[in-house]
Amino acid sequence: MQNKLLLLKQKIAAYGTLAVAFSGGVDSAFLLSYAKEVLGEGVIAVTAMAPNFDPKEISGAKKFCEEKDIRHLIINLGPELIAKFCHNPEDRCYICKKEVFSKLRSTVNDLGYYNLADGTNRDDMDDFRPGQKALTELKIASPLKEAGFTKADIRQGLKAMNIDMWDKPAFACLASRIPYGEEITVKKLKSVNDAESALMDLGFRQVRVRHHGDVARIEVLPEERNLFYNEKFMDHVNAAVKKAGFKYASLDLSGYKMGNLNKETDKDKEYKKHGKSKK
Repeated sequence: MQNKLLLLKQKIAAYGTLAVAFSGGVDSAFLLSYAKEVLGEGVIAVTAMAPNFDPKEISGAKKFCEEKDIRHLIINLGPELIAKFCHNPEDRCYICKKEVFSKLRSTVNDLGYYNLADGTNRDDMDDFRPGQKALTELKIASPLKEAGFTKADIRQGLKAMNIDMWDKPAFACLASRIPYGEEITVKKLKSVNDAESALMDLGFRQVRVRHHGDVARIEVLPEERNLFYNEKFMDHVNAAVKKAGFKYASLDLSGYKMGNLNKETDKDKEYKKHGKSKK
């Protein structure tokens, strides 16, 4: 860990100034915090806002930067971003990231920050992530990946820095809740987000609400499925999901799985052929 931290410090210091794409998640929070220690006023945070991003993540990112005294820009891409990939192709993530990071880069470049970095880590290389191609094309730096940091390393680093979000559950773009090929709309994204927020308020630590038309397919951590053994609790869940805009609420009996809506595509097979595996 000390060797990785030293390498990360060297990489960040070499930038001189750095803009960090800050989603409010664990990875970018660690990168931003460490960059602040190394570069001081030479670091800036930039966050994209759009209907496919949970508003709570945006407000959390804003609060984090205020507490750390880090200059923070929020770029509102609006529903126009959704229009770019509303047909929901298999490379949806590539289209989205290309649009988002192009705008972020343009914004920070205008302010004199010519190095833009994201929180990609080594574990991300073992997952099927079409969006990585966009980051490569736009020459977005990924110092955590380059220094060999895994997700576990990052959580350990945040904990050592006394940053209480070290154990924050993973979050993903809301568009990932809608199966490929099914139209993505602002209304669907809001229904998903409202339902997930309500379920988190009911006590679930990790939850996904997959959008299947009128049906919400709920995924929770396997160890939290026993909460549904209570009939009154199920009634609360059912009411919350219907209030969010669904007609029916269903539980995925196998529990939460990362990338559960991914399917075996030709691109997946090509990805695996080169020694990678999809989570």
